[in-house]
Amino acid sequence: MLVHRDQDYGVLKGAECELQEQLGHIPDAAFYERKLQAIWARAQHSAQYKNIGPYSFTAFGQLPLTAKALLKSQPLKFCTVDLGEAAKYYATTGTTGEPTPTPRMKEDIIWNAVSVASHWRAVLTPGARVANLMPSDIVPVGDLIANVCEYLDVSHVRLYPFTTGITDWERVCKTFDTYRPSVLFIAPGVLVQLTRYLKQRELLQTFTASVRSIMLLGEVNTQPFRERLARWWDCEVFDASYGSTETGTLAAVGEDKQMRLATATHYFELLLPDGRLMTPAQGLTGRLVVTPLNLYARPLLRLDTGDSVTITGPWEPGMASPTLLINGRDSDSIVVGGVDLEIRAVEEVVYGTCDATGYVIEVDRDNDCATLILERNVGWDVSQEAHLQARLLDRSEQRMGLRWSRVLFVNNLSALNKSGASQKSWKKTNLRFVGGQS
Repeated sequence: MLVHRDQDYGVLKGAECELQEQLGHIPDAAFYERKLQAIWARAQHSAQYKNIGPYSFTAFGQLPLTAKALLKSQPLKFCTVDLGEAAKYYATTGTTGEPTPTPRMKEDIIWNAVSVASHWRAVLTPGARVANLMPSDIVPVGDLIANVCEYLDVSHVRLYPFTTGITDWERVCKTFDTYRPSVLFIAPGVLVQLTRYLKQRELLQTFTASVRSIMLLGEVNTQPFRERLARWWDCEVFDASYGSTETGTLAAVGEDKQMRLATATHYFELLLPDGRLMTPAQGLTGRLVVTPLNLYARPLLRLDTGDSVTITGPWEPGMASPTLLINGRDSDSIVVGGVDLEIRAVEEVVYGTCDATGYVIEVDRDNDCATLILERNVGWDVSQEAHLQARLLDRSEQRMGLRWSRVLFVNNLSALNKSGASQKSWKKTNLRFVGGQS
C-alpha cells in the first residue's frame, strides 16, 4: 500500500485513529468544520478553486456545485500536483464520455484503503482466501481490493478474466480448483458470465463449495438480482461498495452486512428534483453531492455526482451512518410510453420473475415502445416461455405501468449486455435504440 517512509506510516496511523473514533456513525458539526476547512485549503492550490477566498461554512454553502461534466472536460485544472508527483495515475472507464485522468498521492491511497478496510473487515476475516476478479489496469478498483487485503493481512489473488494473453475463463477455473477462494470480488455481469461458463461445464457445484461470500462492485445491482446470484452460488452476496474513480469509495458494506454511506470520510448533500439542496434525510431521493474529505492530488468541493440515490436510514449526528439505494445515473434515465424506465424497477421484474442471465431493452423511438429481450439460462425450459412471457407482461404493467411491445428470448447476448460486465453505464449496456434519435 505504498507505506515506505515514516511520513507514510504517520498518515496510516492518523487515518486509523480518526476512523476508529468516527467510523460507523455520523460525525458532529465540529468534525466536519475542521475537515472542510482543511480540504478547502488544499483545493485552493488548484487552478479551479484558487479564487474561492477564505473558508467559512457560509462560504462553503454558497460555493456553486462542481458539475461532473466540468471535471471531465478540464480534469487537470482540479489537480494540486503535477502528474509526475503523483504516486499513481488512474483514469475513469469512460462509459459516460472521455476517460478522466485521476492522479493519486500516497495520502489519497492510504486514506481510502484504511476507510474501506474498516468496513470490509467484517467479510474479510482472518484466514479468508480472496479472488479479485476486478480490472487492475488504469482503473483503481483492482488496486483498492489488493490494498485492503494487504492492510488486513488477508491472502488474495488477482484474476481478471479479460486480461488478454494472461487470464481467461479456463485459467480462472484452474486457479479456483487449486486456490479454493472463500471470497470473490467481481462485477455482477462478469459473475453471470462465470456462472454460465461453470454451468455449461457442470462445474458450478464444485466451485461454489468453497465460496462463502461474493462482493459485487462496479455496477448498480438490485436485491432480486443479488438473491438470484445467492441461490446459484449458495452463499452471501453483497453490494460491496459504491463510489467512483474521481471520488474514491462513498459507501461500503460493513459489520451489519448493509451498505452505508462513508460519513466519516465525506461530506454529503442531496440535490432534490425541485432544485433544493439539503442534508440527506431518510426517505429522500435526489442526486448525491459529495465533498471527499481526504483527497490530496485532486481535491473536489461539492461535486454533483449525477447519481440518483435514495436515503433509506435516518440521518442524525452520533447515530449510525444511513443505508442507501443506488438508483443509477440521471443520464441513464429514459422514458418510453410516458413511463420512466428505472433500472431498479426493470430488474425487479426481470430477476424477480424468471431465471434469465441477462437482458436488453430495445427502444423503438419512432413508435415510442420497447421490446424486452432476455437471455436463456443454461438448462432453460423453452416450453414454459409462453407462460413466462405472460407473467412478465403482467408484472411489468403492475410494477412499472409499462407494457412491452414484445418479450423475446435468445440463447446468448453480447458480453457487454450482461449488466455491463466491467462497465458502469446501464444506458449504454442494457438499452438499444432503433429509429429516431438515441
